[in-house]
Amino acid sequence: MLALNNLQILYDRAIEAVRDVSLQVPAGSIVALLGSNGAGKSTILKAVSGVLYQEDGEIVSGTIQLDGAALAGSSPRAIVQKGVVQVPEGRALFGTLSVEENLLMGGFTRSRSESAAGLERVYAMFPRVKERRSQVSGYLSGGEQQMVAIGRALMGDPKLLMLDEPSLGLAPQIVETIFDAIISLNKDSGLTVLLVEQNAQLALQTAAYGYIIENGRIVLDGPAEKLRANDDVQEFYLGFSGGERKSMRDVKHYKRRKRWLS
Repeated sequence: MLALNNLQILYDRAIEAVRDVSLQVPAGSIVALLGSNGAGKSTILKAVSGVLYQEDGEIVSGTIQLDGAALAGSSPRAIVQKGVVQVPEGRALFGTLSVEENLLMGGFTRSRSESAAGLERVYAMFPRVKERRSQVSGYLSGGEQQMVAIGRALMGDPKLLMLDEPSLGLAPQIVETIFDAIISLNKDSGLTVLLVEQNAQLALQTAAYGYIIENGRIVLDGPAEKLRANDDVQEFYLGFSGGERKSMRDVKHYKRRKRWLS
């Protein structure tokens, strides 16, 4: 479905944020993109969504394709109409609007009847959102806001849902609810998901395939089960080595870079 080929992205025509990145998100799959802060994960999602211009970013080489057709260069509205929807980091709700008004904003490309059906779908998935539908979204808890943000994205009936750090700052019980919903959407309706996460353990339990990005480059990829068993991933992303908890501060960064990029 989604294919990035040798993608290079610059900010302010000087700062290289992404270098020679290629990745595939097959239709009906969940693919995880893992990495630390500043690795380039969010930049990739913004490139796919067509919103790099908001931060003076631009694609200088490479391609982005959806079902074999070029996606880069399309307007954000056109990209949404093609079925690609992003849930941004930090939720980015309209804080002064009610929950239901936020949801309806997500269905702006759809008919009134389709929007009504979309609301019922979201309310069935997240009963807590239905309970809060008349409340001002800015007063919701972080977990409730994340549910609304995902619900707003689903209102557009996406083919590809991109999630940027959906677990960030949330209580474990809320995270479980959200990831159960993601898995159900994938299994029950075949929704394709590109999941950006720092929580590697959670992401690799959810996804079928994963990519690890560092300093704007993909340094490792493979089936999620294989990545979970990889010694380097266990040590540096899952925090275990030989059954003991390890600290990133105890490890020389260049050593794993040398292993992964050799």
